[in-house]
Amino acid sequence: MSDQRTRSIPTWAVLAVCCAAQFMVVLDVSIVNVALPQMRSDLGLTATGQQWVINAYTLTFAGFLMLGGRAADLFGRRRIFMLGLSIFTVCSLIGGLAQDGGWLIGARAAQGLGGAVLAPSTLSLLTSTFTDPNERRRALGAWSATAASGAAVGVFLGGVLTDVLDWRWVLFVNIPIGAVLLAVASVALVESKAPAQRTSLDLPGAITVTGGLAVLVYGIVSTDTYAWGSARTVGTLALGVVLLVAFVLIEAKLAEHPLVPLGVFRRRSLSAANGIAMSVGAALFGVYFFLSLYLQEVNGYSPLKGGLAFLAAGLATLSGALAGSRVVVRLGFRRQLQLGSVLTAAGLLWVSRAAVGSAYFTHVFGPLLLIGVGIGLMFVPMTMAATQGIPPQEAGLASGLINTSRQIGGAVGLAAMATVAAGVAKHHAPGAHATLAALTRGYDRTFLVTAVIMIAGALLAQLLPKTQLAHPGAPARAAAESVPRVSVVEA
Repeated sequence: MSDQRTRSIPTWAVLAVCCAAQFMVVLDVSIVNVALPQMRSDLGLTATGQQWVINAYTLTFAGFLMLGGRAADLFGRRRIFMLGLSIFTVCSLIGGLAQDGGWLIGARAAQGLGGAVLAPSTLSLLTSTFTDPNERRRALGAWSATAASGAAVGVFLGGVLTDVLDWRWVLFVNIPIGAVLLAVASVALVESKAPAQRTSLDLPGAITVTGGLAVLVYGIVSTDTYAWGSARTVGTLALGVVLLVAFVLIEAKLAEHPLVPLGVFRRRSLSAANGIAMSVGAALFGVYFFLSLYLQEVNGYSPLKGGLAFLAAGLATLSGALAGSRVVVRLGFRRQLQLGSVLTAAGLLWVSRAAVGSAYFTHVFGPLLLIGVGIGLMFVPMTMAATQGIPPQEAGLASGLINTSRQIGGAVGLAAMATVAAGVAKHHAPGAHATLAALTRGYDRTFLVTAVIMIAGALLAQLLPKTQLAHPGAPARAAAESVPRVSVVEA
C-alpha cells in the first residue's frame, strides 16, 4: 500500500522499551509500600485507606487490562503504548501533589488505568516482533525478569526515596522515566495491528468487572469494622457478586465483541496458567505489604532500612527469572511452576515464624531469598504457558488475561489477608490498640495462609499439558539467530 512503508528496527530497542515500561508499571504496585506509614501520617489515612492506596491502583489495573489488550490489537500497539504511558506519567504527577487521602487514592486509580492500557501492549509488541521460538523465549525471559524483579525493587526504591526525600517522590520518580520512554518509544517502535475484524470495545464488560472487583474488595476490607454477617457487609458482597455475574452475562450473551470470549478458557494451558498467576499475585502483594509493615511498625526500621531489607528479594527474583528462561527448556512448564511454588511456600512458612524483634538474617533474609527465587522461576513458564498456541489476533487478550489474573489475585488476596491479620490481632489484643505481639501474630498468619495458596498453585500446575521445548542449541531458524533486526510494516 502506498501509505505504508517497511522499516528495519533493532530488536534490542523494542525489547528495551517494552521491558522498561513493564518494569515501571510493576514497580508502582509495590513502590508505595514502604511509604505507607509516612503517607498515613501526612494525609491522615486510616488502616483501610492504606490498603486502598495499593488496591485503587491494582483494581483499575486488573479491570481494564483486558480492554487495554484488545485496544492494542485493534487500534495499534504503538499508539496504545504511547497513550497508556502518557496517562500513567501524568497521573503520577497528580498523585505526588495529593493533599488528602481521597486525592491520592483517586490519582492511584487513574494511574492504574494508564498502566492497564500500557502493560498488555508491551507483551503484544514482543510477541509480534519476536516470531522465532528461541528468540521469543529469550525475549520473554528478559521481559519476565524485569516484571518479576519490579515488585521487590519497588520496595527498595520506595524506601530510599521516602527516607532521603519524602513519600511524594515514590510517584514523582515516574515523571522523568516516563518522559524519556515516550521520546525513545516514538523512535524505536513502529505501528502494528492484529489481523482482527472487531471494530468496537466492550466498555460495559470492563466497567462491570472493575466495579464488581472493587465492591467485593471493599466488602472484604470493611469487615474489620462491620461483622461478616451484618447487613452492610452482606449487601456489599452481594452487590459485588451481582456485578461480576453481570460481567459474565455480558461476555456470554450481550456483547457483540466480548472483552473476554469465554471460549478462550477451553484452552487448558491458558486457564491453568491464569489460576497460578492469581496465587503468585497473592504471594507478592501479601509479602511486600505485610512484611513492610512488620519491619517498620513492629521492628522499628526506617523507610531506608526497610527498603534495603527487600533488596535481596529483588536480586533473587531477577536471578530466578533469568535462570528460568533456560531451566524451562529442561524442566518444562509444569515441573518448573511446581518447583517455584514449593520454594515460595517454603519461604512463606519460614517467615511466618517471625516474632517481635526477630533478627533479619535468621527470619527475613533467608525467606526472601526463597520467595524471590521461587517466584522468579515461575514468571517465564507461566507467561509461555498462557500464550502458547495463541493466534496473533488473540495475543493482546492472552497477555491481558495473565496480567489481570495476577493483579486480581493480589488485590483480592491482600484484602482477605488484611482481614485475617486484623482478626488475629484483635483476638490477641481486644483493646483499642493492638500490641506489637498481636500485630506480629496477625502478619504471621497471613504468611501461613499465603503458603497454602502457593501449594494450591503447585497442584494446579499438574493440569498443564506436558510440553517439550526445543533445546536452545537446536537449529531453529539459524538465519534468524544471526540477524539482530526485524522488518515490520509501519502504518
